[in-house]
Amino acid sequence: MSDFPAQVGVIGGGRMGAGIAHGFLTSGSEVIVIEANDDAAKAATERVATSVQKSIDRGLDGSVDDWMAKFSVSTDKADLAGRELVVEAVPEIWDLKVQTLQEAEKNMDETAVLASNTSSLSIDGLAKELARPGRFLGLHFFNPVPASKLIEVVVGQQTDEELVDAARGWTEGLGKTAVVVKDAPGFASSRLGVALALEAMRMVEAGVASAEDIDNAMVLGYGHASGPLKTTDIVGLDVRLGIAEYLEETLGERFAPPQIMRDMVERGELGMKSGKGFYDWSKK
Repeated sequence: MSDFPAQVGVIGGGRMGAGIAHGFLTSGSEVIVIEANDDAAKAATERVATSVQKSIDRGLDGSVDDWMAKFSVSTDKADLAGRELVVEAVPEIWDLKVQTLQEAEKNMDETAVLASNTSSLSIDGLAKELARPGRFLGLHFFNPVPASKLIEVVVGQQTDEELVDAARGWTEGLGKTAVVVKDAPGFASSRLGVALALEAMRMVEAGVASAEDIDNAMVLGYGHASGPLKTTDIVGLDVRLGIAEYLEETLGERFAPPQIMRDMVERGELGMKSGKGFYDWSKK
């Protein structure tokens, strides 16, 4: 079961989905990305090709054409048939996740593994909506996927035990390290990362220090690769707002989003993807 999957499907070809596809593709799998429409499919193909080219520039053998010969894209979930592993990577919207996972499961082989890339939503809750909850778990990749060394393996109450060892093997095959956590609000990484980011935002809001100085305190003082506010810009303030609201609902008011975060999202200051957040990304 722990053999690296030869046939992988990824649902959603945005930044995260394309990164996941890139990881499996350059590790030897044949990969198909399922997208909503032809325009999104074309954009997903371009993202994966660009990511592969960057890996080649850093020393990956072969050409883009060689690697992309093992990649395909489709708008039909029926093309998930025969895939040993399917990873869902659509936005963090409960109803969308449930619908996507249910449709994927209907088109997959009964022995195939279905995984969600959710960063905070309950794996047990999602599993309750599925016909084969034992073949389901969380595989939380980190952004940017090609450079990240971590995958959070989230184990639900009904997840088959053999899937945990398999997921560890897949993670190793991707050149990354797995941390295994039981399903809980925010898992380990999002819960800790958001807690730190929310406190950093409160400090900016109170005028304690600038975003840059707060981030430098964590980078230089604690060895973080990126400060909590720059990380929030990379993840997206809207994404982290959604996670914070969910954590507030499930864990209490200590995760209540600061007003500065709500105001920035309302203004469309979402971070890197919008060109402005706690930092100016317009020229980067």
